Amino acid sequence: MGKNSQIGDHVKLSDQDKALLREMQGDAGLSLAELGARVGMAQSTVWRKVQEFEASGLIRGRVALLDPALAGAKLCVFASVSLEDHSEAAVAEFSRIVSVHPEILECHAVSGLADYIVKIRVSDVEAYERFMTTVLLRNPHVRSVVSSFSLREVKYATALPL
Repeated sequence: MGKNSQIGDHVKLSDQDKALLREMQGDAGLSLAELGARVGMAQSTVWRKVQEFEASGLIRGRVALLDPALAGAKLCVFASVSLEDHSEAAVAEFSRIVSVHPEILECHAVSGLADYIVKIRVSDVEAYERFMTTVLLRNPHVRSVVSSFSLREVKYATALPL
């Protein structure tokens, strides 16, 4: 990656690289010229760096962030899911279910009382009840689901600290 190098499992970034990535995390739609002007790099250098970041996997994609309420997914639920067992088949089936349902935005295997914390977005409580009963609780590997409903979003960020 040019001047950047791999250290263990992460990429070593210069201060200028970090500035470029912070700008991109704030608005991935900025042109190369605008990015260059903001971080003091030539447009061609910005292009090369972005290509290197993408090739290394540091930049995984560029997306548009939608307003959940306007998109019809106002209700945010954090579901703590416990499995009946932790066999390869059970974990694989649960992972498959998570991957095919767009309502599930995030799923993390966690320590503590539950096996997974799942972030789910749906239109309303009725939609969540349908999703929970027809998708999560009908899975024979799921022992229990404890749901926590977001009352108010205090902080939402997608930018990683650099």
